[in-house]
This record gives sequence, structure tokens and C-alpha cells, in this order.
Amino acid sequence: MNRSILASAVLSAMAALPMSAGANDKAENLSELNEPPMLGLHWSRETHGARSDRAASIGRAAATANMTYHGGKIMPTVVAKAIFWGPSWASAAYVGDKISGLDSFYVGHNGSNYAKTVNEYTGSNGTVGASLTYQGHVVDTSTASGGSRTSTILNEVCKMVTAGQISPDPAGNGYYPVYTDIKRGNAGYCAWHSAGSCGGVNLQFAYFFDLTNDAGCNPSDSQTGHSQPLAALANVSAHELEEARSDPANPGAWYDASGAENGDKCAWTFNVPFVTFTNGSIWKLQGEWSNKAYSAGTGYANASGQKGCIDGH
Repeated sequence: MNRSILASAVLSAMAALPMSAGANDKAENLSELNEPPMLGLHWSRETHGARSDRAASIGRAAATANMTYHGGKIMPTVVAKAIFWGPSWASAAYVGDKISGLDSFYVGHNGSNYAKTVNEYTGSNGTVGASLTYQGHVVDTSTASGGSRTSTILNEVCKMVTAGQISPDPAGNGYYPVYTDIKRGNAGYCAWHSAGSCGGVNLQFAYFFDLTNDAGCNPSDSQTGHSQPLAALANVSAHELEEARSDPANPGAWYDASGAENGDKCAWTFNVPFVTFTNGSIWKLQGEWSNKAYSAGTGYANASGQKGCIDGH
């Protein structure tokens, strides 16, 4: 969940408040501090390397590398609908295989062995299950905004709710990934997930950059036949989805002593060329952390050498 990153960001924002700020400025700054946190940032390759060194050090100092339970809810099931946001999604040349490919990804995730890598985790509301009901996608060709503000992305989801394009799952198991046409630029991450509410209904959402030709977020897929942009989006989508299932919102469910969620702990580590989903689609995906596999010594090593990653292949 990278709570240390959130705390640092909050302290930095507080330090940046001018002593003579007017009432409107103060209100705006307070609004920023009260935003839903960015959870489980999928750090880019260049950023993840430095963080892996720190995680390994913390792992050696802690009693265990495993994640621990923090009292919150999990997602026993998922109801998902994707949002493709930005004017570029109106261009067939831009879209390529990304929309149809991600539709296939979410359909095939349902009941897959990859989805079952998260099924060991329990919460105050039950146990994580491998069921995912995919309701398709919606395209919003208005100008997209970046993902540096979680409220911006939550507002986009709520906009689709108001427009009748999304009916949030009343049980709070709705998951709405927002794919934009915005390049990553200097951001050190590829994606993140968070939680909020629309019309009083709790939901999960996630944010994704346009990762076309982005080496820092590229899984280097040479086996599946997918385009580079689709392969990159599928891998980061898997990362955020599995984290949302096992650690969806405050007060938090499953993360380790450094604040890392199951996707964070296995980021940029691949055990096999691809995994197969229930609809026959194949994907090059990172593994997900399993406490059971680590304790039994049956997992493969993450970037810190901790053998707790599994991929359900």
C-alpha cells in the first residue's frame, strides 16, 4: 500500500502551505490532503530497483517477509467495468488492440488460476474469491487529466455513474479501472489503485497511463503476440487488480512491514513466458505474493530474493 509514501506526500504538502495563504487556498490544500490515498503504486522499472533494495533490507530486519492482516475488508468478488478516457480513444489507429485485448483480459481473469493466487487472504467481510463479473467498457473522449490526484480519477468514475454508464455494485465490490491517453512522462510509477464512493456507494478504482513505447513499464513480452502497449497495460492491470482484491481500502487488509501489497512484492518478476486465462487468452504477467508459498518454500524469488511469488500457471 506504500503508506510511507503517502505519509511523506502529506508531510510535504503540509510543509508547502504558505503561512499567509488565503481561505480559498487553505481549503484547496486541505482538500488535497483529504483525498483518497494512492495505493499499491506500480513503480516503473527504474524506480522499482531502488525500492527493492530498501524492501530487502526491511525484510531482513523484520520477523518475516510475509504480509500481515490489518483488520480491513477484502474483495470476496469483483464487478468490473473499464473506462477509456481521452480523445485518442476515438482513433482506431491509436486504439489498436488495447480495448478488445483488455476486454478479453478481464473476461478471462474470472476463475483463472492467476486470480486464485490471491484466494488465501481473508478479511472482516470474508475471503477473497476468484470470481470477476466483467460488464464491458465505456469510452469517454473528453480531455483526460493526469493521475497525480486521486480525486480527479474518482470524479471521472462518478461522472460515468451520473451519466448512467456505470451502476456501482451495491455491495461495494465494484472495480473501475481508468485507462487514459496520457503519457507517463517523469512520473516514477505506471499505475495505482484507490477507493472512494459515488452517490454513497463504496467502490474501487485504478489509474493507468498510456504505456506505448514506455520502456520503464514494459514487461518485454515476446511470446503472446500482443502489441507492446497491450502487454504493458495487461501486466500493470494484473498488479493493481490483485492488490485491490487483497487490500482494497483503509484501514487496510494485507501488506508487509514496509507497506508493500502482494503486487508490489512481486513487481517486475516473471516465472514463465505467459499464463493462460479461462477464456484461452495468454498474458505475460508478474507473480503475486503468497504468504503460504513463502512459508512452505514453494514460491519463486522476487526482486529482493524472497521466494513467495506465484502466478498460477
